[in-house]
Amino acid sequence: MFLIHKYKMTAITSPASSVPLFGWFVRRGYLQGVFWALMICLVSSTNDVLMRFLGERLHVVQIMFFRFLFSTIAVLPLMLRHEKNLFKTEHPKNHALRAIIGAVALCLCCLSVNIMPLAENTAIMFCEPLFLLPMAYFLLKEKVDKNRWIATLVGFIGLLFIVQPGLDSFRLTAFVPMGAAMLFAYLCVMAKRMISTEHTLTLLFYFGLGTSIFAGLFLPFFWVAPTLRELVFLVFLGIGANLIQVCLFRAYAATDASALAPFRYTEFLFAGTFGFLFFGQIPDLTIILGAGVIGLSAFYISYMETKKESAKK
Repeated sequence: MFLIHKYKMTAITSPASSVPLFGWFVRRGYLQGVFWALMICLVSSTNDVLMRFLGERLHVVQIMFFRFLFSTIAVLPLMLRHEKNLFKTEHPKNHALRAIIGAVALCLCCLSVNIMPLAENTAIMFCEPLFLLPMAYFLLKEKVDKNRWIATLVGFIGLLFIVQPGLDSFRLTAFVPMGAAMLFAYLCVMAKRMISTEHTLTLLFYFGLGTSIFAGLFLPFFWVAPTLRELVFLVFLGIGANLIQVCLFRAYAATDASALAPFRYTEFLFAGTFGFLFFGQIPDLTIILGAGVIGLSAFYISYMETKKESAKK
C-alpha cells in the first residue's frame, strides 16, 4: 500500500516489501515507474474499446461530458472524507488549462478510435513520446541521456514501419490522433510540474470538473438520450479516466518522464489484441514488424536504466 501526500509516496511496511522479488513495487524507482506506465497503456486501450462502442450512436462531445462527469463523481467522496481540505489549490489557472487541453485531447482521441482501426490509431498516437521527450528536456529541464534518445529514435523507426509515410495509412485523418498525442504529451509535462505541490485527488477532481464543464457548454447541440448499456459503459469510462491519471502520477513520482516514454509503445499490443477480440481487426505484417522494433527499444532502455540504478547503490 501507499500513502500519497502531495504526490510524495511513502511505502507502508507489507509482506511484499520484505520479498526481494516484489521489492521494486514498494520502492520508488525505474521499475516501479515502468509498471505504472504499462498500466496506463492497458487502461487506455480498454477506454478506447468503450469509446468505440459508445461512438456508434453517441457524439464525441456527449461521451466526453459523461466520462468526465462520472470521473468527478467518483473522486468527490474521497475528497470529502480526507482529513485535509483538498479543494484548496495554489494553481487554479493551471487546473483550468489542463481541463481545456484534456477535453480537446480526449475529443480528438474519441474521434480517432471511431474513424480508424484501434491498432492503427494507437500506432499513430505513438508519436506522443516523440513530443514528450523534447518537452521533458526543454520544459522540465530533465537530463535526457543518450540511451533515452537512442531508445526513442529506435521506437520512431518502428513507428515509420507502422504509419508508412506516403501510403494510404498516412492520410489526413492521421492528424487527428497526432494532434491528440501532442496534447497528451503536454498534459504529461503539466502533471510532472504539479506533482510536488498538489494532492492526487485535487488534480483528479479539478481535471474532471473542468473538462465536464467545458464539454457541457456544447452538450445541448449534440444531446442523445443514452441507453442503460451506454450509461454503464460511460461510468466505466469515467472510472478508467481516473485510473489513467492515478497511474500517470505514480509513474512520474517514481522516475523521470523521459525514461518512461518508450514504454508507451506497448499500448499497441493491447490495442491490437482488443481490436481483434472485439472488432475482428487484424494488424498487417508491417504493423507487427514495427511493434517488434518498438518492443526492442523498450527492453533496451529498461536494461540500461536498471543497470544505472544498480550502480548507484
